[in-house]
Amino acid sequence: MFKYLPHTQKDIQEMLEVIGINSLDDLFSEIPSDLLGHELDIPKAHSELEIYKRFADLAAKNKYLIPFVGAGAYDHYTPSVIKHIISRQEFLTAYTPYQPEISQGTLQYIFEYQSIISELTGMHVSNASMYDGATATAEAMFMATNVRKRNKILISKTVNPNIINVVKTYALYHGLEVELVEEKDGITNIEDFKNKNSNEYAGIIVQNPNFYGIVEDYSDYRNILDETKGLFIMNHDLGGLTILKTPEEYGVDIAVGDGQTLGIPLSFGGPYIGYLASTKKLMRKMPGRICGVTKDSEGKRAYVLTLQAREQHIRREKAVSNICSNQSLMALFVTVYTAVMGKEGIKEAQANSVNATHYLYEKITKLPKFNKVFKHDFFKDCTIETSLDPKMINQKLLEQGILGPLSIGKYDESKKNLLLFSATEKRTKTEIDKLVNVLEAL
Repeated sequence: MFKYLPHTQKDIQEMLEVIGINSLDDLFSEIPSDLLGHELDIPKAHSELEIYKRFADLAAKNKYLIPFVGAGAYDHYTPSVIKHIISRQEFLTAYTPYQPEISQGTLQYIFEYQSIISELTGMHVSNASMYDGATATAEAMFMATNVRKRNKILISKTVNPNIINVVKTYALYHGLEVELVEEKDGITNIEDFKNKNSNEYAGIIVQNPNFYGIVEDYSDYRNILDETKGLFIMNHDLGGLTILKTPEEYGVDIAVGDGQTLGIPLSFGGPYIGYLASTKKLMRKMPGRICGVTKDSEGKRAYVLTLQAREQHIRREKAVSNICSNQSLMALFVTVYTAVMGKEGIKEAQANSVNATHYLYEKITKLPKFNKVFKHDFFKDCTIETSLDPKMINQKLLEQGILGPLSIGKYDESKKNLLLFSATEKRTKTEIDKLVNVLEAL
C-alpha cells in the first residue's frame, strides 16, 4: 500500500476551480513580485558519503561550552538508556491516544508520569503534561480566573521575568489584568502582597526557588489568600521537589513548573516539558487531559483517557484549553529518568548540584570586585554582584570555552551589576576552579 499518493493534474484543476483560481501560482499572488524568482544558493546534489562529510564539517564548527548559567534551564546528566527507550518506534511515532484499545503503552506511561508528578508535588492530581513551565504557569492563571470568576491576578516580581512575560502575553489576549507584587531583599514583599490582595484578584503566582535562586518561605500565604478566597499558584523546579518543601505542604492550589531538570538535555532550548498539578476540587478545570486506570471486560487492568476538557469533546465555550499534542514523548523522558535514577538517585543529583553552586558562590565572592547580594538560602542558582562589565566577563569566559552567567541587567537596568550563576552535578571542581581563575584574572 502506498503511504503517499500525489495529486493528479485533474485533482489539482478541480481543487483550483472550487476555490476560484486558475493556477497554483495564483496562490502566491499576495507575495510581492520583487521577492519572487530569486536564484537560491543551494548546492548541487551530493552522494550519501559527501552529505555525511558536509554535515560533519558543519558540526565541527560547533564549540562545546561548559555552562554556568541556569535561570530555568539546567545542564543535568541524562542517562544514556533514556534515549534508547524513547527512540523505540512505538514511542517515537506515538502522537495522541484517541483509541485506547491500541494505545495502552502510551496511556500507561502517561499514567505513570502523572503519578510521579503527584508524588513529587504532593498534589491530588496531575494532567498529562504541558508544553513548558512558562505556558503551564499561564494556564494556571486561566484556571484561577475561571474558577474565581475574577479577571485579575497577582504575580511576584521574584518570578523569572521570562515567565512573567509569558503570563502577561496570555493575559493580554484574554482580557485579564496582571499586577506585580514588589520584591524586597530578593524575596517577595509579603507586606505589599497583603496590601494588594483583595476580592478583585483570583490569587497569586509565586516561584520557588525564585529567579535569584533563593528558597522563599511561603508559610503565611495560605492564610492570607483564604481571607479573599484567592488561589495559590506556585511555579517550582521539579527536580528540587525531591529536597525542598512541596507545594502541598504550603497549601498550594495549583503547582506548575518545568520538568527539564529531570534529565532532559538543554538541546538549544527544547523541547522541554511543563507540569501542572492541582487539588481534586480544581480537577475539572485543568487544561489538557488526564489518564486513568480501569478494568476491561475480562477484568484486566486497562488505561483510558478519563478527563478531556477540550473543544473536541465538550462545547467550545466550556473548553478550558486547546492543548492537543501533550508532548507525551517528553513525559516518557521524565518517567524513564525517574525510574532509572530512583528516589535516592534524583536526590543525590540535586544535592550535588546545590553543593557545586555553593562551592562556586563561596569561591567567586572571595574575589575582588565580586560581592554577595542576598542573605537568604539559595538552591542551584546564586546571585552575585560585580563592579566589572558583565559583557566583558562573559566574553572572556567564552574565550576559555565557558558559557558564563546571566546578566540580570537584561531584564532590569537598575540591576545591571547582578549576575546569576548556576552549577549542576555535571560541573566538576576542576571546571569551577577554571571559571574562578578566569574571573580572578580580570
